[in-house]
Amino acid sequence: MQINGMNARNLIVKICGLSTPESLEAAISARADMAGFVFFAPSPRNISFERARDLGAQAHGRVTKVALTVDADDVTFEQIVATLKPDLLQLHGKEMPARAAELSRRFSLPVMKAIGISAAADLAAIAAYESVVDRVLFDAKPPKGAVLPGGNGQAFDWTILRDVQTEKPWMLSGGLDADNVAEAIRITGARGVDVSSGVESAPGVKDPRRIAAFVAAARGAAA
Repeated sequence: MQINGMNARNLIVKICGLSTPESLEAAISARADMAGFVFFAPSPRNISFERARDLGAQAHGRVTKVALTVDADDVTFEQIVATLKPDLLQLHGKEMPARAAELSRRFSLPVMKAIGISAAADLAAIAAYESVVDRVLFDAKPPKGAVLPGGNGQAFDWTILRDVQTEKPWMLSGGLDADNVAEAIRITGARGVDVSSGVESAPGVKDPRRIAAFVAAARGAAA
């Protein structure tokens, strides 16, 4: 069965917040397409530049490396690019379109912008970024008072994405796990899914079995 013309081969699965050689290897072994690395000090998934260098070397040529940042400055980006050598920059803060375009030009890298969703009106934000980013990530808006950006393990109303209008490739995130990812794909027609806390046994601690189960469930939904 195919969902909106999608099949298992063109579904992109991203495992985010990888911080150890073991968790990265688990994602690669499960045949994830993208490995996300967090550069944001308040996050339990934050990695140092030294660790980024090691993980980047381990991942090189085996999986797409994604650097997740939150309103990072130029010096931070220079260190990320020098150590991780990412294939994609993920902007998960309040970066404006001009900032996204500047980073893409400066580092000659594609950019994915996260857009928080809680209501259909939030989809209007796409228009400002469509001409300057390469990919969009729809994530749940953080709860009030949250320190971390993104859904913080919470899902939003997936039916909102039935009305999404964009020519850019997009991914779905927020509250996904092995138990609900197939339903999320069925409802939204997403061609990419992104998970972090949904494959953890504790904040920042990835569980190889949950990683494998998530990737299998996502692939199964599209095959």
